[in-house]
Amino acid sequence: MKNFFSSFFGALAALIVFVIGASGLGFLLLVGIAASSAEKPAAVEKGAWLVFDFTGNITDAPEQMEGLDELMGAFGGGDAPQRLQLRAVVRALRAAAKDDAVGGLFLTGQFNPDGYGSGYAALKEVRDAIAEFRAAGKPVKAYFTLLTTREYYLGSAADDLVLDPYGALAMPGLASRPMFLAGAFEKFGIGVQVTRVGKYKSAIEPYTRRDMSPENRAQVQKLLDDIWAELAGTVAGARGLKPEEFQQLMDTEGLIRGEDAVKHKLVDRAAYYDEVQAELKQKTGVKSGSKSFKQVDIKSYARLVSPGGLEPKRQAAGRVEAGGGGRVAIVYAEGPIMDGEGDEEGIVFGETFAKEIRKLRQDDNVKAIVLRVNSPGGSASASEAIVRELALARKEKPVVVSMGSVAASGGYWIATSADRIFAEEATITGSIGVFGMFLNVQGLANEKLGLTFETVKTGKFADAMSVTRPKTEDELAVMQRMVDWIYDQFLTKVAEARKLDRAAVHEIAQGRVWSGVEAKELGLVDEIGGLSAATAHAAERAKLGDSFRVTEFPRKKQFGEALAESFGGKRREAETALAGPLGGLLAQVQAELARLAEYNDPRGAYARLPFELGLE
Repeated sequence: MKNFFSSFFGALAALIVFVIGASGLGFLLLVGIAASSAEKPAAVEKGAWLVFDFTGNITDAPEQMEGLDELMGAFGGGDAPQRLQLRAVVRALRAAAKDDAVGGLFLTGQFNPDGYGSGYAALKEVRDAIAEFRAAGKPVKAYFTLLTTREYYLGSAADDLVLDPYGALAMPGLASRPMFLAGAFEKFGIGVQVTRVGKYKSAIEPYTRRDMSPENRAQVQKLLDDIWAELAGTVAGARGLKPEEFQQLMDTEGLIRGEDAVKHKLVDRAAYYDEVQAELKQKTGVKSGSKSFKQVDIKSYARLVSPGGLEPKRQAAGRVEAGGGGRVAIVYAEGPIMDGEGDEEGIVFGETFAKEIRKLRQDDNVKAIVLRVNSPGGSASASEAIVRELALARKEKPVVVSMGSVAASGGYWIATSADRIFAEEATITGSIGVFGMFLNVQGLANEKLGLTFETVKTGKFADAMSVTRPKTEDELAVMQRMVDWIYDQFLTKVAEARKLDRAAVHEIAQGRVWSGVEAKELGLVDEIGGLSAATAHAAERAKLGDSFRVTEFPRKKQFGEALAESFGGKRREAETALAGPLGGLLAQVQAELARLAEYNDPRGAYARLPFELGLE
């Protein structure tokens, strides 16, 4: 389909040029100008404030085509939330802290998390960069109309935190509400059979149960407690409160209005947006009533910052390119791991990913590889294909893993071939376990639709993978043996990579998830730190110093390919989605059913996070 659209748009462009001549060329030039406008260096006036608008989603991987959202907007593509890359945001903040032209930092807006973006582990690295900006002696002002957990976690790093008088603060805690489809499957005659290893490996529970198992409930509670301790403890400390005082306020008040938030010392003051704007105009020397304060948005500013090296820099004339002869390759494994090849954003295809690692291994200019994992895992065979190439690469150059918000199950599997593993306190990792899941539609086909099937075969297991009937006991036994073997291999890989006793690994495995801070105590990760720390460690191991170039994968797409995808189904689906509580419920149902398509391992064996947290 992608090739069709790419060819279609190419042919259409040629037809326009041929038929209408100059007008067609003008249209194409307009497209080119719009597409390249995002690359134009931003002007940074002396004393301008860096504006970090949270509205949008922070992802690990960069945009596959920079400026596409701006282009779609120019042609009436709607007001889709912006996408920011974690590394670009952090480097922009650190560069601005030392940039004489930047007078301060203004935080505002509200996050719109999507997929595995804007997770708390990623936000920890952003918050650290905001704190560094403030430590450099520059003011950080924040204004919000609604402070929820993500905004408050970052906003509490400001020295002037302002809440609208009619705004509210809501940081009641974390909650996870998984959806269970077993009852619906039963009504429609869809059967589910499973094989698994590990009492905590509960990825199949949404399809086999109507509620959480005691083991799953226990591990989710412990995980939420660990993550909440980091979030609430950080915020409470920033506001001069004890964690227990903060918790009592949240439990007592629930939704806290502006003036009450000031009274409880949760924010510095309550003020209207126009008042904050007037203050910023005065600070930046703008006297005109019709003009806004001097500013540069963080996405534009990030384009001026050198993408390489350890020390981010900027110059007024444009982007600074890092020197040095070597390169560090940052490879983003963001999204579920699936078998086969593909380039769909947000999915880690095993063969495609393994090929990229192989190219980087064979590239003499690449001196080190940083694998950034933000994945719940998935296909066991795809995970092994990736880890095999990483193991080969490690024999020739340093391989360092940086865990994002989620690096569990298959996401942990691919991290085992690393010289060092970094994680944040709020990282969700572990989940060392394997399961197999097999759906059948016999009840739906026979009883609901009146469809029947006959089978002619030459061997006992010839139709074992059929979805038109349940698996036999012998077939399930075959699948269980495969799952047991893969789990055994998983334990061995972890024990050897982490230099742990195999029996000890089995005790902390069994599909159980751990927070980053607990994973470090258990020996599953080496160090608490973000992508910047992992990159610095990789450069140090490769003896590159502070100056080097950075290569990022997945690659950026060609303009025509990315434009074709934008006119495809994804954006239209997003535009027609229902809003409100009902829309959210239907979206959750759709997401659960769509997740079934991610189970494409040819052996039916998966190393997948035992649940989708859906943190609120």
